[in-house]
Amino acid sequence: MRHALLLLFWLVSDIAVFIVMYALSYFLRVGWIFSTDFAFEPYMRVVCAIAPLWLLVLICTRTFALTRNQNTLRNGAYICYAAVVGVALFALGYYFTYGLFFSRKLLVYALILTAVGVWVWHILFDFAMRRLLRRNPSVFRALIVGVTRESSALIAELNRRKNPITPVAILDGRGTKETEIDGVPVLGKLNKLDDVLREKGITHLIQCSDLEQSLNLLSACREKKIVYMLLPSVLGIIEHDEKVESLEGQPVTMVSPPSQKWKWFFR
Repeated sequence: MRHALLLLFWLVSDIAVFIVMYALSYFLRVGWIFSTDFAFEPYMRVVCAIAPLWLLVLICTRTFALTRNQNTLRNGAYICYAAVVGVALFALGYYFTYGLFFSRKLLVYALILTAVGVWVWHILFDFAMRRLLRRNPSVFRALIVGVTRESSALIAELNRRKNPITPVAILDGRGTKETEIDGVPVLGKLNKLDDVLREKGITHLIQCSDLEQSLNLLSACREKKIVYMLLPSVLGIIEHDEKVESLEGQPVTMVSPPSQKWKWFFR
């Protein structure tokens, strides 16, 4: 419920930021007055009408995904793309409603302000949301399977960045002398899997070793409606150059040999 309410507030606030940025663009263009040559009311009427469409474009980029870090250039590029589409939607909407739009400079203002304003708001909201979702009890609780260097690094990074997915327990297939990793308790071997999933209220399971147990772990996750994740290192992929692609509609994990950077766009 906490995540649903935060997500709803995020979506509504994004529409508000979009509308405010367009209103600010209007005043930057015509001055801090309500111009009689370019009426404010019909302008804002079109802005409010296309705001939900702009938000839908942004949703389709998965900008609001739980694991998306808002403070990255890639995420900023998605928001800029949505801002470009928003300007195009506004120009078309205004043309079909009131006639030819007269100010290209206003469109440039709207594009820049929307892209920057929404991205800054997303970064601030992401900072706050990560902490709110981690408040005890955390909303998204992860079980880590396997005590390895990769799992230790992952736990430390999730905790350092206050990721909404909070590690709360660790199990290891062969057992380990470790009692905790970065404050997360090691609760034993995989024979305790069902008890840990139930008692800890696990929502995500991240497999970091014990490849032979993959089917059992996946079956347990499906039965209990838990999100299953697999580190590439379990498959022997440790270079961090893998990516998930589609091969005739089937998802595949692809590792390409080193090549010129421009070829990335055509693979």
